[in-house]
Amino acid sequence: MTGLLDRAEHAVSATAMARGFSARLKEISSRRTERLVVFKDNQPAAVIINVQAYQEMLDELENLRVESVARERLENFHEDQAMTHEEMRARFAKDD
Repeated sequence: MTGLLDRAEHAVSATAMARGFSARLKEISSRRTERLVVFKDNQPAAVIINVQAYQEMLDELENLRVESVARERLENFHEDQAMTHEEMRARFAKDD
């Protein structure tokens, strides 16, 4: 969880979050606050982030997964086992 709390204002207790939920939600939705780490019994229990920031994070993760698969495929590529596009079409294409 390194980096989860790089700024003290990112921390909020569950009680304080419940009391000021609407105001905190506005902070997150407007991106005035990057994230809130909600603590319950002095332990991090949840992280609240803006929907757009969440989507950006998912997109970046997907890009990293695709890159990882591509790198793995390139490392395991054997030119002598490769087929040309024409060979692929002749072997697998259905007649139109």
